[in-house]
Amino acid sequence: MNRRSGILLHVTSLPASHGIGDFGETAYQFVDFLTETRQSLWQILPLNPTSTVYGNSPYSSNSAFAGNKNMISLDLLIRDGILLKSDMKSHSVFPNDIIEYDRVSAFKQDMLCSGYKNIRHTLEKNVEFKTFCNENAHWLDDYTLYVTLKDSFHGAAWYDWPEDLRHRKEAAMSEWRNTLNDKILMEKFFQFLFFKQWFSLKKYCNSKNIHIIGDLPIYVTDDSVDVWAEPEIFKLDNSKKPTFVAGVPPDYFSTTGQRWGNPVYNWDILKGSGYSWWLKRIEHNLKLYDIVRLDHFRGFVSYWEIPVNEMTAIHGKWVDAPVKDFFNILYRHFPSLPIIAEDLGTITPDVREIMHMFGIPGMKVLLFAFGDDLPKNPYIPHNYTHQCIVYTGTHDNNTVKGWFKKEANTEDKKRIHRYLGKEITEDTIHQEMIRLAMMSVANTVIIPMQDVLGLGEESRMNLPSSSKNNWKWRLLPDQITSALRQELTETTIIFGRG
Repeated sequence: MNRRSGILLHVTSLPASHGIGDFGETAYQFVDFLTETRQSLWQILPLNPTSTVYGNSPYSSNSAFAGNKNMISLDLLIRDGILLKSDMKSHSVFPNDIIEYDRVSAFKQDMLCSGYKNIRHTLEKNVEFKTFCNENAHWLDDYTLYVTLKDSFHGAAWYDWPEDLRHRKEAAMSEWRNTLNDKILMEKFFQFLFFKQWFSLKKYCNSKNIHIIGDLPIYVTDDSVDVWAEPEIFKLDNSKKPTFVAGVPPDYFSTTGQRWGNPVYNWDILKGSGYSWWLKRIEHNLKLYDIVRLDHFRGFVSYWEIPVNEMTAIHGKWVDAPVKDFFNILYRHFPSLPIIAEDLGTITPDVREIMHMFGIPGMKVLLFAFGDDLPKNPYIPHNYTHQCIVYTGTHDNNTVKGWFKKEANTEDKKRIHRYLGKEITEDTIHQEMIRLAMMSVANTVIIPMQDVLGLGEESRMNLPSSSKNNWKWRLLPDQITSALRQELTETTIIFGRG
């Protein structure tokens, strides 16, 4: 594999005129920026629908397959004649630097509904739309019924719906499909727009030799179409509520561990089906992205199972998953499976064994490299292999500058100075970390956009275990200067990644 590098920037963080980054013109301009600076990778976060109920996290979605309609570009809809400029007269003014999710979601919904009304009469004859619906029926039919039912029941979770719908009795399902027919069609149209715009953008990326790294969360939420439509693949009780939930045990960072609350998989049932749900999910993601990062990779080897009535993660237990059988079948279906393991945190030898067995590269994060175990630290550059993927930080970390200012202690800073052979300041730390990553033997380097820009803690994307003010950061158009372009290009070329 050739040496290469790229940028981590979620679609929602792009500059755009309607309150949130989308698949419009500025996305194409960002691809041009990647090309100009000799990058070959663009890493994004999951594209699935988000909800204010779950803090707008792209890792907590009501569907493992559907797309987030907030990312649909209204400007492209105007260009394509789906929206009229007159539809936008009630245009809201949004801040450029953060996302106000409640306002943005309401505005986008209104505009998309207007677009649907404009085009509704043509859908019967739209071959492209019909083809999309047929090819995606295995998830689209359930998803669109689920979201329209949820709306009809004022946002109630599916397990609080009337019993015949909760248990998916065919008569009730047919009756509601007829009743909600137009709304279901509208939701299908929104998904059609999402995927049409995304695949157009992906095609443009690939034409410029930019490959997209996507992110696949291991779990889904309990109030999701996936759990409603296929309850047997999760550990649920007779009333379809989870009996166990996912998380991680107590560790250095948390004395009570983390209780995520997602239902855990019933791997015995999954295995009996030949992992059909997972095969569909992986196939779907391989269409969306060129490379897929598997979030919480160790959960495929063994997972922390917490009884649902426990309020913390303390009294959970490790349960083994049929990992070798699972990956053998995955690789049988997808022989050159392009995946990255998110292997951060406490990783046991059995996880390393699986990664080695299947040749799955893991992640190295420079922010973790400068502890008192520095010479043997797996995150320090002199211990890298060619195969690993190096990051200065991830969406869950502070920015490099924020980390240096707020989190690195005096001893950490001394070790950085000694490792680099010179004094480093808060103003130069991001450049030095980028150079360290770029000059390493690792074939692949990914830098969060915030670190390319040298931004501080106020620009971090997410603070794990906090539910406020996450996922809101946005890139400002004037932050990408000609000096920044030149510096990134030169660094990329000099270390053989251009």
